[in-house]
Amino acid sequence: MRILFLNTSESKGGAAIAAKRLMNSLQKEGIDVSMMVRDKATDDPSVIKIRSSKWLNKIRFTYERLGIFIQNGFNRENLFAVSQANTGGDISRYSEVKCADVIHIHWINQGFLSLKDIRRLVATGKPIVWTMHDMWPCTGICHHARDCVSFMSQCGGCFFLQSKKKRDLSTVVFRKKQQWIFSNQNITMVGCSKWLEEKAKTSALTKKHHVVSIPNPIDVQQFNSHIDKRGCRRQLGLPEHKQLILFGAANVTDKRKGIYYLIEAIDRLLAVDPLLAEKMGIVVFGEAKAEFVSLLKIPVYPLGYVSDVGQIVLLYNAIDVFVTSSLEENLPNTIMEAMACGVSCVGFHIGGIPEMIDHKENGYVALYKDADDLARGIDWVLNKADREKLSCNARKKVEENYSEAVVAKQYIELYRSLLQ
Repeated sequence: MRILFLNTSESKGGAAIAAKRLMNSLQKEGIDVSMMVRDKATDDPSVIKIRSSKWLNKIRFTYERLGIFIQNGFNRENLFAVSQANTGGDISRYSEVKCADVIHIHWINQGFLSLKDIRRLVATGKPIVWTMHDMWPCTGICHHARDCVSFMSQCGGCFFLQSKKKRDLSTVVFRKKQQWIFSNQNITMVGCSKWLEEKAKTSALTKKHHVVSIPNPIDVQQFNSHIDKRGCRRQLGLPEHKQLILFGAANVTDKRKGIYYLIEAIDRLLAVDPLLAEKMGIVVFGEAKAEFVSLLKIPVYPLGYVSDVGQIVLLYNAIDVFVTSSLEENLPNTIMEAMACGVSCVGFHIGGIPEMIDHKENGYVALYKDADDLARGIDWVLNKADREKLSCNARKKVEENYSEAVVAKQYIELYRSLLQ
């Protein structure tokens, strides 16, 4: 059984990380898996780079973004909240595609595959598995529909485009997906979360297809808990005696990451107990701009981008609670990583977060966009809960639901059912 993964990047972005982890998990179970990408980052022989130059990649990327920019009235807002997949590379004649028993699509936007390229793959007649890392496969153009439900019938008047037309770019792309791709029945949709599975089951594009939910995997041997928290802090140059909150994202100031809700939550905690400014600190990984740091009234310890897995594990083991204030999420790798390291998490009730965090069992699920409840969650984890019990429960949740063997088994069963 040969499986071919398709993803824009080998290592950049949450979908790439999740896809690579899944590939490794399946390989450990003896499955022949390779991954075809546009952007190759390592010398891993299982990862195949398509025949494309850097200049061609840039042209394709720019061409797609330019079309969105024009459709959006020459406004950069929401430029990366949508994708139209109007350009890419035809990979249907590659030997890896011809030899594959199952073609497994992951995240293929920003100029890797166009809708026409996906149509060519569907036309091969091979079973297609499409893992949804966001909502784009089941909407017209958006990666997260927020409160919009147009995808349940037909997209149009897209608020990301500030469009007032019933028929706009989102309608055009929606219809192309409908006619070119999802008119075929050899596609199985996989939501990384039950939340995303339900979205696919209600979309006019995908509801007639087989839709299941299988989470992303994590190596629980690699992501593990260390007893010596102070030692971890010393290695990272962090204070040994403060209560440390961890917050991070590729772009911390991205509005979708809800950073201002976290800032407000910290303010609420300080209003109750001003001395917390001396007892607490917040560790930030990712891009932390000066204007963001200045708004936090507790010490901030910016670490920048952390890509080394050993350093990431060290970081999780150095902190007391991981907080995500994201307003759009599927199944965050960061929450899974933190929980695997025995760290309790606090996050809003959105997307797949409530599936990962069991409220007051291994963390705290705050009411959506409620800074007061986010503050209560942080305070509860740090000062009121049985921290040791939370830690054990968090680790157990990951071992039982997201460990490599558990997730790989589900995908192997799916592949075999499609090949019968």
